[in-house]
Amino acid sequence: MTNKFSKNLSPSDLVSNWEIYYLNRQLNGFKVESAHMDGFLSHLQNEMNQKIIKEENHLHVYSSNDVEMLLGDDLDTSRGVLGTPNNHHERLHVDSYNSASTPRTNDKVPSSKDANDIINIPITPFGQRINKFTSQFVFNSQNVENSIKNEELENVEDDVIRRVQPTERCNLLVHCLQPQSGCRFMYDPTEDRFNYLDNRIRKHANVFATSGLYGKITDPTLASQNNIFAVGMVCCDGEGRLNEKSILLQGSSMQSGGQRVRVDLQKLAYFSLFPGQMIGVEGHNPSGHCLIASKVVDYLPNSLDPDFPLAKKLAMDQDHQPCSSTNKSQSLSLLIASGPFTTTDNLLFEPLTELLAYASRRQPQLVILMGPFIDSDHPEIKRGTVDRVFDEIFHVEILSKLCDYTKYMGSAARVILLPSIRDAHYDFVFPQPAFDIHLPDDIIHQITCLPNPGFFSANEVTIGCCTIDILKQLSGEEISRIPTGTVSVDRLGRLATHILGQRSYYPLYPLSESVPLDFSLAPETLDIPVIPDLLILPSDLAPFVKVLSHDGNDGEVMKCICVNPGRLAKGIGGGTFVELHYHNNPHKTNGSIIRI
Repeated sequence: MTNKFSKNLSPSDLVSNWEIYYLNRQLNGFKVESAHMDGFLSHLQNEMNQKIIKEENHLHVYSSNDVEMLLGDDLDTSRGVLGTPNNHHERLHVDSYNSASTPRTNDKVPSSKDANDIINIPITPFGQRINKFTSQFVFNSQNVENSIKNEELENVEDDVIRRVQPTERCNLLVHCLQPQSGCRFMYDPTEDRFNYLDNRIRKHANVFATSGLYGKITDPTLASQNNIFAVGMVCCDGEGRLNEKSILLQGSSMQSGGQRVRVDLQKLAYFSLFPGQMIGVEGHNPSGHCLIASKVVDYLPNSLDPDFPLAKKLAMDQDHQPCSSTNKSQSLSLLIASGPFTTTDNLLFEPLTELLAYASRRQPQLVILMGPFIDSDHPEIKRGTVDRVFDEIFHVEILSKLCDYTKYMGSAARVILLPSIRDAHYDFVFPQPAFDIHLPDDIIHQITCLPNPGFFSANEVTIGCCTIDILKQLSGEEISRIPTGTVSVDRLGRLATHILGQRSYYPLYPLSESVPLDFSLAPETLDIPVIPDLLILPSDLAPFVKVLSHDGNDGEVMKCICVNPGRLAKGIGGGTFVELHYHNNPHKTNGSIIRI
């Protein structure tokens, strides 16, 4: 670490300062992380400033009167500079909706007392970063009509005059609001778990049977010298991790009485399996004890299953859309961000403020915010040192900012909120009801709360989203065999394709210990009724925007854009979010992963 402060320190002084910083911040571990450096440098800077003040007896310390004299007209708050400022000067240029704890002002210069209060706010490591917005990845860069230029990102916080033309209000249609707010949970009998799994096997068997591509569905536990086709759930023969020697196939209670049979995969050049996966297996079972597989189908054919009533309803709705609406459909601009929305060293929610500042300039039709909003893993919340109740933090730091944003932007702005099981102020259950909030009448239709998982349409673009980190959990349970000679493997894309292939937001079983899945709460809400245009799966894994192809072997290939926006805040620094412009199909869509 080289810095103008550290160069003037002896090694012993540097170690002493690090120990003070380490103890004050209550850091864990014995390894110095790069994420700690910004905060440590800020600590060194404060120590050097205090030392200079003590040594220079006649050093003048500026008061609030000096600030008003020096800045003069620059204290005007009507210029609309939004976001977390980099220095004390920019602290005075905060737009009205950025402050949840102070009343809104219109072209009013703050008094000496107000300016002094603002200046005394500590500058956090997040506020001291140099680059506010950088484009980390560009999706479909050839479509540059609405894509983001690097120089525009660099100067976005300084551009206070240029305004994007107002956009049209998007049409929003929520397809499912289950489970309902206030529902009862923690009543999950074993019978419900068995029925849920058995119904999934039965539904998948019905889809394979109605497709007419694989013949009659047969009991895999029966001995036969002929090739058969069986449908069941992948299981492990023990409590350990799944491997090639421990794979079992469990049939439905109707087809095989729920019995299991061992599966031999030696003849397969490629497979990708995980516990709880519904698959079709073609092969033979000469002894009745082992099914020797010659082919594994790990996705559902693109045929409509009568057991998916929502899929039938969506298909009927699309068939009855008026022609004038169809011509304007499939066009949507949106920002997608997932929590945490504040850094781990405070509860100031600076990343959320920066995101709303960015949204006020780009003016997307839709802003999708996915929890956690009040993160139960935040150090202050885990230690119990917060002096406010969690609901108050949510309403003051989250909802009030969103209300001010929608009022500032006008009636065209729309915001969608999805909860997370990591939200400390909400029910710890999955699937999760939508937030039960009360909004002012003038913006009640601009902020929409959806359950987790949620499925909706915006400008006829179907969007499915879920805040459970299923990608990370699948990554720890999946086993695969890659054909020899394969140069590159898109593992993240493969994991996301499993979600589409299984038509379920949470196809993993047994469950992860961190997921409070209640099978008695509308189990159909976990089903993905149709392949959406956008699938949003926030995860701790690397953020991405990918086009997934779902081939049902029935001659039709359906494409879906899968988005992992990452986390808006990571440690004491900023994270990532996604800006997307959807136009009719994935090939005409462009967007960017933006680091804040």
